[in-house]
Amino acid sequence: MSVNVTELFKDEVVTKALVRDVELPGGAGTMALITLDNGFDHTKPNTFGPGGLTSLGAALDGIAARTDLAAVGVTGKPFIFGVGADLKGAALVRAREEALEIGRLGHEVFRRLGELPVPSFAFVNGAAMGGGLEIALHCTYRTLSSGVPALALPECFLGLVPGWGGTQLLPRLIGPAAALKLIIENPLSQNRMLKGRDAFELGVGDAMFEPADFLEESLRWASKVLKGEISIERATYPDADWEKAVNDARFLVDMKLRGASPAPYRALDLVALARTATRDEGFAAEDEALADLLMGDELRAGLYAFDLVQRRAKKPAGAPDTSLARKVTKVGVVGAGLMASQMALLFARRLEVPVVLTDLDQARLDKGVGYVHAEIGKLLSKGRISGDQANRLKALVSGSLTKDAFADADFVIEAVFEDMAVKKKVFAEVEAHVSAECVLATNTSSLSLSEMGAELRHPERLVGFHFFNPVAVMPLLEIIRGAGTSDATLATAFAVGRSLRKSSVLVKDAPAFVVNRLLTRFMGEVIAAVDEGTPLEVAEHSLDDLGLPMSPFALLQLVGPAVGHHVSETLHAAFPGRFGVSGNMAKLVASGKPGVYAPDFSLDPEAVALFAGGTRPSTAQEVRRRVLLALSEEIRLMLEEGVVAAAQDIDLCMILGAGWPFHLGGVTPYLDRAGVSQPRFLEPGVASVP
Repeated sequence: MSVNVTELFKDEVVTKALVRDVELPGGAGTMALITLDNGFDHTKPNTFGPGGLTSLGAALDGIAARTDLAAVGVTGKPFIFGVGADLKGAALVRAREEALEIGRLGHEVFRRLGELPVPSFAFVNGAAMGGGLEIALHCTYRTLSSGVPALALPECFLGLVPGWGGTQLLPRLIGPAAALKLIIENPLSQNRMLKGRDAFELGVGDAMFEPADFLEESLRWASKVLKGEISIERATYPDADWEKAVNDARFLVDMKLRGASPAPYRALDLVALARTATRDEGFAAEDEALADLLMGDELRAGLYAFDLVQRRAKKPAGAPDTSLARKVTKVGVVGAGLMASQMALLFARRLEVPVVLTDLDQARLDKGVGYVHAEIGKLLSKGRISGDQANRLKALVSGSLTKDAFADADFVIEAVFEDMAVKKKVFAEVEAHVSAECVLATNTSSLSLSEMGAELRHPERLVGFHFFNPVAVMPLLEIIRGAGTSDATLATAFAVGRSLRKSSVLVKDAPAFVVNRLLTRFMGEVIAAVDEGTPLEVAEHSLDDLGLPMSPFALLQLVGPAVGHHVSETLHAAFPGRFGVSGNMAKLVASGKPGVYAPDFSLDPEAVALFAGGTRPSTAQEVRRRVLLALSEEIRLMLEEGVVAAAQDIDLCMILGAGWPFHLGGVTPYLDRAGVSQPRFLEPGVASVP
């Protein structure tokens, strides 16, 4: 590897390939077992830069020179197999030839595992992602631990492709449709990971064993394979399967990204190529794709977003000392509607404490508790929990028509109608029954906490705890500090958020907080353009090139026109100069229609007609520019108001709460790259190519 490329990886934590001989059971011969280990515990996973690749290459050199071996095995340090390339160094690449060199070195080393004179076995004992999984794919056989917590090819999520063999080897192993699930569908679905059992069912592993004796059982299994007692048959896949799988995946990518990010499209082309390409041809094509993508904005953007989610989200800016947090042994939920029921299920699953819901009548209460029990039943049927766990969870969730059921609760959250008077009434009733230390949390999406708590006897116990829908899926929690919220209350909220496995961001008590404020400004500009005479379809698709998870009016349909209109009224009252209230939206709400789309996803002519009458139409480009300028202005004002600690927190909220695409890196670096933000939100070079 050249001096220039090696210099880029000067801070690499080298993953060493440690070799030892193992005598296989039953007289099957000697295996050279390679253990991948960077010398740290599982909190610092094995990655591969030039140093790690060179170490593995040297180990394979020594192995190839031997004639006494029956097989070669590869495993990882405890809990970790390997998590791929050292992307810190890769992100510093500035010349295409350097990028090509990185791709070629990975192929040169990894492919030798599949081209040895003896069979090779990957014993996947822990997390295997990206290049780590590709090492296993190069081997002749694979065993998986049922305890593997994460197995994935996340490259498309970051703006890359699985470029060290993944696009060529995986579809031939498990079929193109299943491979494209790992390579494209999962990364584009919030970077979904597979557990060990799921990966085995998909065909990634040839055998699966429990963690306690995984290596021992894997060696016994390898011995039986070598002795011919176990035979592994590989399937072949007809051309029609490849064509259908690629076409279906292309439809999915178009629907999600509308051409906005090149990486998934390159991955699709590579998987299609794998049907006919030789190993040399396929690997060379991966090298070219990696070289192009390593030079693009999407990688820098993806790595910036990844760093936010992996680092900043785990150490929320401004969060108080966790030692102040109070223990939560029981949770109360006011309301039994869908949102409340989703929260109750999450609290029961993650905190494993009693959860009691209240509502106005028995029918609503029964429906809410019934929903929770039904969802637990689904988890059981899918094998995600045991029968004992299901029974225990169901026993934890109950309902009550009276709020005295909260008397011994430590944390009570409301999920009632978004109306200040209603919420004040609810908290007054709750406060009459709970202890002075019980935390009162509101799931409000836009209302003032300070006003909500003004009449409480203990306003210091009120905190905003804003979930996003669907509760189980969306990772963000906006935790809002009101004027009187105490450090102990805030610390308890963050501790609960962590237990719920959510990423929490501290937000100032400001109208609509972060995500809803920005989405409302975004939607407001699009709707205003339509009100002025821009054809709805033109405005609706004016931002397609961003690859947002939903178009503006599709998002409105999901949220509901009434809710969207109500939030716009709230923000108009706070900031009348920037947030308008659309008369046409009011007509849509009054019509009772769910939005501008019919059930078959075509535009509803009657709903569209409600927006007719404007005389100053804009082009799609003008609408796009208008929206981006408005977002830039609103973010600037939010930062000046101290709504969050820094621009990075805005980005984190939008990525985790609004699905802002990883390939854009975050809203502020995108606005910087687009030349819209003046001055820039971030330092030059952050999430972009200088």
